Amino acid sequence: MRMGQGFDAHPFVGGRPLFLGGVRVEYPHGLEGDSDGDVLTHAIIDALLGALALGDIGTWFRADDPTVQGARSIDLLSRVMRMVEERGYRVDQVDTTVVGEMPKVRPLVPEIRDTLAPILHVTHDRISIKGTTTDRMGWLGRQEGLAALALVQLSNVSGQDID
Repeated sequence: MRMGQGFDAHPFVGGRPLFLGGVRVEYPHGLEGDSDGDVLTHAIIDALLGALALGDIGTWFRADDPTVQGARSIDLLSRVMRMVEERGYRVDQVDTTVVGEMPKVRPLVPEIRDTLAPILHVTHDRISIKGTTTDRMGWLGRQEGLAALALVQLSNVSGQDID
């Protein structure tokens, strides 16, 4: 069994859509980033890579890579899941928290789970999506952006451990 944690944060910018967990969210601002800026998906990617001791999202998806520019983060997650499975692991549990005042996360949970479950190859009850605020403290409290944290647990299904 392996565990990994992930964190990501991006400021809001105008002129682009907001994505969380692969879901387009109705909101006046999107998140800055080389890809679509989906902090929730980026945190999950970092947690998966961390569980496998494979570095972080920037190691595998460099800002100077033209395939990353404007990419859907959910597609990057699919690529990381292939890496997880190629190494003989499966996802057991994903626990996440989105940090920011707005938009509210709770109404988005069912759709985010619907989007992530087939990519992670888990049932909905294996994906926890939570939202919290900073009680108006700091840049997140001033609604200047969003952050996300993720924790994943993987199980070895191949009977061999990676080197």
